[in-house]
Amino acid sequence: MKILVVGSGGREHAIIKALKKSPEAETIYALPGNGGIARDAVCVPIGAKDIDGIVKFAVENKVDFAVVAPDDPLALGAVDALEAAGVPSFGPRKNAARIEASKVFAKELMQKYGIPTAKCRVFTDADSARAYLKTAPLPAVIKADGLALGKGVIIAQTHEEADAAIHDMMENKVFGDSGSRVVIEEFLEGPEVSVLAFTDGKTIKPMVSSMDHKRALDGDQGLNTGGMGTIAPNPYYTNDVAERCMKEIFLPTIHAMEKEGCPFQGCLYFGLMVTKDGPKVIEYNCRFGDPETQVVLPLLKSDLLAVMQATRNGTLAECPVEFSDGSACCVIMASRGYPQKYEKGFPITLTPDTDEITTYIAGAKLGESGELLTNGGRVLGVTATADSLKDAIANAYAAVEKTQFDNAFYRRDIGQRALKADR
Repeated sequence: MKILVVGSGGREHAIIKALKKSPEAETIYALPGNGGIARDAVCVPIGAKDIDGIVKFAVENKVDFAVVAPDDPLALGAVDALEAAGVPSFGPRKNAARIEASKVFAKELMQKYGIPTAKCRVFTDADSARAYLKTAPLPAVIKADGLALGKGVIIAQTHEEADAAIHDMMENKVFGDSGSRVVIEEFLEGPEVSVLAFTDGKTIKPMVSSMDHKRALDGDQGLNTGGMGTIAPNPYYTNDVAERCMKEIFLPTIHAMEKEGCPFQGCLYFGLMVTKDGPKVIEYNCRFGDPETQVVLPLLKSDLLAVMQATRNGTLAECPVEFSDGSACCVIMASRGYPQKYEKGFPITLTPDTDEITTYIAGAKLGESGELLTNGGRVLGVTATADSLKDAIANAYAAVEKTQFDNAFYRRDIGQRALKADR
């Protein structure tokens, strides 16, 4: 089969490596891919948001199956366009991708169908939002309505921080039109859990749980990023929590989307918080998370292509989705200065992949002589699998020590919170 994967980051590299294991996979195209992905797929310089270009390429090259991984093309209707052109595709249609593309839509959905989440108010006017925040309890969670590369959420500890967030989002337009509306939520407390799930619109099969580390610096300090590392499984996601999530969150969400006339097919990401009152939804994503994918897919025992096809065809109930009993840890190696200003173009020395160690390339390009050069904020995701979480963490960091590029930085405490909880 000819397979097309839309996207260019570490998540896409993880998806491609998993798809390569399928006996049905012959040629895999990455649009646009990156310098590291080029080792595992044919990279084509067509941007992820160039929907017309993606469809034209897929049709002309007789692509058998397409995987749309990032949020932007999903929100723009890439799956709708590919399917209309006769290309079977994995991912939600545009009307279902709203569950991530509009936080207002997601909150209203949860409120309407009784899905546990934080209490909130929606504002379209900056002055009204400021007036509300003067009386709202702190800390307050302020979210841009639309897509913002995973950075459109501010936890304001003071009224000054709240004012600044409203100014940046609604008046300064730091997230563009995504900040035209804001959601102001109550602050929830408890451990966070990420659960990705395959769903064909009726059946839902959760993947192994994971724990993301969003802050740039050790001890969960510093600026919010797209994610500095992950571990799986998440020890806070106990069997009891999983049962409650299935009953109170996962199935109700799938049924709600169906009732709203926008059934969700693809990978639905549940960002959860385990509060004293039980699990609650912090956010939905309409696709595989990054860097959660880099620890979840290495533990997948089933054929990813077969699962994706079943998800698209509505036959997920009959398709096995099995994971190993082991653990995984991914440490993100970033360019110093990320998530703000950073330099690019430094040569990368990689640790060779093994059965237990895999490096997923996120921000890299090929130089004139074919060498791999840094080309982004998050450059690499070094992932290790092992029987225990302790060993997975140790092995990931051992591989990081052997991986080099100038101006590299990474957190040194990925998974430590999980280890303490696991004792």
